[in-house]
This record gives sequence, structure tokens and C-alpha cells, in this order.
Amino acid sequence: MKKLLILLLGMTLVLSGCADAMRKSADHAANAPVTAPDDRTTAAASTAPESEPATSPFTNLPLLAARNAQPKDPQNTAGRSTARREHSFGVSDGERPHEISVAAQTYFKEKGFPAIVYDDAAKEKVIYLTFDCGWENGCTADILDVLKEKKVPAAFFCTLDHIRSSPALIARMIREGHIVGNHSTTHPDFSTLSRARMAQELLTTENELRTRFGYFSPYFRFPMGAYNENALELVGELGYTAVFWSAAYEDWDTEQQRGADYAFDTVTARLHPGAILLLHSVSVDNALALGRIIDHARAQGYEFRPLTAYGS
Repeated sequence: MKKLLILLLGMTLVLSGCADAMRKSADHAANAPVTAPDDRTTAAASTAPESEPATSPFTNLPLLAARNAQPKDPQNTAGRSTARREHSFGVSDGERPHEISVAAQTYFKEKGFPAIVYDDAAKEKVIYLTFDCGWENGCTADILDVLKEKKVPAAFFCTLDHIRSSPALIARMIREGHIVGNHSTTHPDFSTLSRARMAQELLTTENELRTRFGYFSPYFRFPMGAYNENALELVGELGYTAVFWSAAYEDWDTEQQRGADYAFDTVTARLHPGAILLLHSVSVDNALALGRIIDHARAQGYEFRPLTAYGS
């Protein structure tokens, strides 16, 4: 009997201890943070701030989304003229734009096309310095060095091939405050293209700048200066201004370079107020003469302005 009483007493103490432990465990659970289920954890993560947009490894600018714009009236049912026109500027003389440049500027304005040949509203002696960059001939870095030293802004109209093959140079142009303009993807004659193909030519190059460099500018130059009214309208529809020129010379032929003095004499003789000056970045002569050209122009009272200041 004594052994039975001891056994019953032990069992009572054990049950009492378990109950107390269960109460303490329940109290602890009531005050503990609730572990959320998986779906709640996912929901919490989705409300966290989005990460910073990806940046260009070339410019450190936030990358821009590609633009996919479809041309209106792709079949040209409006009947816009497709007759080929080739830009001609004439050789300016006596610090006056040639009458051909004047006529071209008047034509674009009267037709309402977003295209410029020279700044006919300029009240001062201003120059807009532009370069065409179809490919790299080892001169562009030297040109950029001179522009940086002289504190001169410029616009570089680049093809897709030049952009892809020379990303460091493109990035330098952007970082140093120059305009990188669109010179098309394959450098075709735009007067021969459909509206869809023209849009593709512009947007492929634009999107290369957007998605690799985080950059875009609304300036376009027709390859070879060839266009028609249909092309001019399409360029404007896509938000671009077509930039032609009123002063230039035959500097693109790398087999016919004539020396820095020739480049200097030719360019400085053709300057005029409001001039849009076209040079080619492949010309060794241009690279060697550029500093002297800039100094001479400034000595004659000219100011170099970016295209963004056109008409101001």
C-alpha cells in the first residue's frame, strides 16, 4: 500500500509539471512574433523599393528603354513626294551664306519641315560645328582633345557601325557635353526607302544609344544629304530635326588629303554668321587644322554654339 501511495504521488507531480510547462509554453507563444507564411513573405518583398535602374558602363547614365515607334501611313497613301533631292549649299563668300543655302532654308520653312541649313535668325556671328562620323580613322580623339582645350561644343552625327565599334569615343563625346546625333544605321539613300525602312534606320541607331549609353538627342543628318519630302515628314514624325549644312568642303576622301593649311584656308574662307559647318572626322587635315580654325573664327568675332541654342 505504501508503495502504491508513493507511485500515485509521483504521477501527480509529473502531471502537474507538464501542465505548468504547457502553460508557460502557451504564454511564450502568445508574445512571440508570428512567422509569416511563404506568400506573406513574398508580398512583403514585392512592396520593397525597386532597385536603381541599370546604368551604362560607358557613361554611368541610367539606361533608357528602347523606343518602338511605328510610322503613320506606312504606305504613303497621302502621296507625299518621293522625288529625290540632294542637298546643295553653295560656297559662301564674304561672310554671307550662298543663295543656294538661303533658298534651301526658305524651302524648309515654307513647307513646315523640321530641317535647318543655317541660322537665318542669328543676330550675332555664331557657328554650329558639326562632324559626320561614318567610321573611325584614328582622328576623333585628337578632335575631341582640341574641342576640350578650346571649350567648343560640337555635334557628332554617328552611324550605328561607328557607335558599336568606338563606344569609348561615343561615351567621351557625351561626357564632355557634345551632341551625338543620328546618322542612320546603314548610311542609305533615304529617298529610295519605304517609310517603315526609314523608321527602322533611325530607331535602330537611336536604341543603341538609349540602351547602351543612356542617351538620346533629337538631331538627324541624312546620309549623303539625299532626301525627299516623304523622308522629311517621316523624320519629323519621329521627333527629329534634320540638320543640313551651309559650309563644308570635300574632306571625306582619305586618299585626297591636302594638308592642314588647305583645310584651314578652305574652311575659314567659307564661314558666315549662322553657319552650320560640316566636317568629317576621318580627315587628318581637319584634326590638324581644327585648333587654328577655331582661333581664327573667334578672332573674327565668331562664337561657337551647340545645336540646342539654334535660333536663340
